[in-house]
Amino acid sequence: MAMAAVGIAGGALAPLLAPRRRGAVSFRRAASAAVVVRASYEAGVGVMATKVGMMTYFDPATGKPVPVTVVGFRDGGNVVTQVKTAATDGYDAVQVGYHGVREEKLTRPELGHLGKAGAPPLRHLQEFRLTAVDAFEPGQELDFAELFKEGDLVDVSGNSIGKGFQGGIKRHNFKRGLMTHGSKSHRQLGSIGAGTTPGRVYKGKKMPGRMGGTKTKIRKLKIVKIDSDLRVLMIKGAVPGKPGNLLRIAPAKIVGKNIPKN
Repeated sequence: MAMAAVGIAGGALAPLLAPRRRGAVSFRRAASAAVVVRASYEAGVGVMATKVGMMTYFDPATGKPVPVTVVGFRDGGNVVTQVKTAATDGYDAVQVGYHGVREEKLTRPELGHLGKAGAPPLRHLQEFRLTAVDAFEPGQELDFAELFKEGDLVDVSGNSIGKGFQGGIKRHNFKRGLMTHGSKSHRQLGSIGAGTTPGRVYKGKKMPGRMGGTKTKIRKLKIVKIDSDLRVLMIKGAVPGKPGNLLRIAPAKIVGKNIPKN
């Protein structure tokens, strides 16, 4: 009987009878899961710009006022500083530089990187990941008037205006308490969790803290006017940040039109 038991234990039932280590099931489950990395491609190469301010633009066709944000371009424009390919870098992308500065404002590695592309000293560098980069080369200047036209939809991203430390009412739109009838909780938070169970505050609980000053993207804004003489774009609506803020403008992603559904 002992030999039979040993034979059974060493046969097909061995994995079932073998003692399991703690965490072995979760480890095998994690190891068997396929790791899929989905890259976020842009709908096209974009540019960097500087927010000038907001104004009212009267549509010549209808005569109606349209609130627009005026976006300008500093000296130095947008220059291609590096072209990345799948063969050399593992993916296809175009790196763009913006805002010309003096050489003293940059470090030697930065100057060396820009010098390889034949680009002038530039303050800001950003990357646009594309499906094909054959049409770009280092040192190439990108003209916003050629990349965009009036009526196009764009995605605009930048740092939002910082509001400092704010309470829950302003930061998360909480409802305030009673102001009269003996209430002592006017603008205070309510319950932030149970007592003994779980006996702690859950991570991510909405509470007072620093508001704003984070990267924000507004999608599908319409270009109302392009003025090549003044080197400005007029974009319908508001964009993140104060006047003088750095903006990243790229063609809007529209599923099924310029980016695949899957």
